[in-house]
Amino acid sequence: MNIQHIRNATIIVEYAQKRFLIDPMLADKGAYPPFPNSLRQDQNNPLVSLPLPLDQIIHPIDAVIVTHLHLDHWDEAAKEVLPKDIPIFAQSEADAADIRSAGFVQVEVLQEDTVFGNIHLAITKGEHGRGEILKLAGPVSGVVFKHQAEKTLYVAGDTVWYEGVHDVIDTHRPEIIVVNAGDNQFFEGGSLVMGKEDVYEVHKAAPDAAIVAVHMEAVNHWTLSREELKHFVAEKGISRNVFVPDDGESYTFE
Repeated sequence: MNIQHIRNATIIVEYAQKRFLIDPMLADKGAYPPFPNSLRQDQNNPLVSLPLPLDQIIHPIDAVIVTHLHLDHWDEAAKEVLPKDIPIFAQSEADAADIRSAGFVQVEVLQEDTVFGNIHLAITKGEHGRGEILKLAGPVSGVVFKHQAEKTLYVAGDTVWYEGVHDVIDTHRPEIIVVNAGDNQFFEGGSLVMGKEDVYEVHKAAPDAAIVAVHMEAVNHWTLSREELKHFVAEKGISRNVFVPDDGESYTFE
């Protein structure tokens, strides 16, 4: 298994000889306005450029997984550049219909027992914040990958730490976990994704797992930097377990 962090929540997962593109935000730096009611209103999104040429990101890709339809996970650039016949997995029929409306013809709703090739994919729940902000944020998902020749991988998606994440860890026993950990926030409503304490809770629930923290420093409403998270995990003595990649960085897990 190889996990390459591209930018924000966009990652490439090479798993059992298949190559998955997850949550593609593929626009040029500064293509979109800043998310409102949040930090850095003077900076357009994405805040940083892609670390690789676009062709190297989208070719070859066997399938795309879109955990939800927020702009920083499925943007206009992705709709334009991805092949219209590429297999795409969505979290719901509503999301699938929206993706189909952009011209994509192989769109499937991810289930708990989806099989792609000989890889088992299981959709997981998430909560995109806590309390009232959930109504605004809307439904989100993650996905678990399983194959007899690979370690179990859990891509948690845009979720905070809550009992649902703990349930996924208890049920699937993932050995590799990817978390969105920029602690993104609006001025009101609290964390939309994991912060450093959430990452620590993930570690405590899966102390032997490798945790890869992404969704950092790429859109204007981030509040947790890579350096702060690295310092925190060093203080907790878990730097061997928690990886904080730069854009473009890869990890191989055998």
